[in-house]
Amino acid sequence: MYAITIPQPGGPEALIWAEVPDPVPGEGEVLVDVAASAVNRADLLQRQGFYDPPPGSSPYPGLECSGRISAVGPGVSGWAVGDEVCALLAGGGYAEKVAVPAGQLLPVPDGMDLITAAALPEVTATVWSNVFMIAHLRPGETLLVHGGASGIGTMAVQLAKAVGARVAVTAGSPEKLARCAELGADILINYREQDFVEEIGKATDGAGADVILDIVGAKYLDRNVKALAVNGRLAVIGLQGGVKGELNLGALLRKRAAVTATSLRGRPLGEKAAIVAAVREHVWPLIGGGRVQAVVDRKVPLTDAAEGHRALESGDHVGKVLLIAPGHA
Repeated sequence: MYAITIPQPGGPEALIWAEVPDPVPGEGEVLVDVAASAVNRADLLQRQGFYDPPPGSSPYPGLECSGRISAVGPGVSGWAVGDEVCALLAGGGYAEKVAVPAGQLLPVPDGMDLITAAALPEVTATVWSNVFMIAHLRPGETLLVHGGASGIGTMAVQLAKAVGARVAVTAGSPEKLARCAELGADILINYREQDFVEEIGKATDGAGADVILDIVGAKYLDRNVKALAVNGRLAVIGLQGGVKGELNLGALLRKRAAVTATSLRGRPLGEKAAIVAAVREHVWPLIGGGRVQAVVDRKVPLTDAAEGHRALESGDHVGKVLLIAPGHA
């Protein structure tokens, strides 16, 4: 088969389409013929040499894919050759084939095409696990989503609205904020022109956000704590603004607040399977019923993954950038 390889870390030009050995499904795995994958921030970091795949996983980038099962390994039940699926991966989505633990498979949602389904696994698993399984967002509470126009952000807005929460977003342009509003966001904050702490305070009569989903990290840590409500929960899932910040424990204590930080890629198989099962139970009916949609900004050929990386790095996208495998355009 062919896959996107990274002979040497570097810019988008470091991504090379090359012939590699076919994967073989092991115990509890299936082989998926990839129709599409998607670009995630972790892929950019891996390309630059900063985020190696977990031991034993595929060396190729790609944390999610959609496709058809072409082989079923020993110990797998409930899936068959020919099933159309999408999958959460530790790596390997930028390839013509990938071996996937059966617990990380999801059926293509009702009414959705196979290509678009590639936009779902990583964002749904990330949002559901952090906002709902860990931070326990409840109906009537306020969620603040940083990067509301991102793939994660567009999914978080929709899922929070679907469960009856109020949603605030930050984004860097009126156009992105308008798209967030179309998806259901109630409070729109242009982080280039407005202080999100001040704006959240105004919008909540000084109470603050009950849950904050943060992709920025250190740069926002102190301000996020200030923006939290009493008993608020800050979920850090990205480090675009640095890895080391100063945390005012006194402020955290006064608010009886909590800070959590998670990543999805390196979790044990059992934890991933539990998250995927929860997504199938709670999120898939919302997508199949039309209440939640996959937001896709653009589609580019997998063979030109560099273009997809440039698109994500430019910051002018809303939602996901998909990579379409050969033969599936």
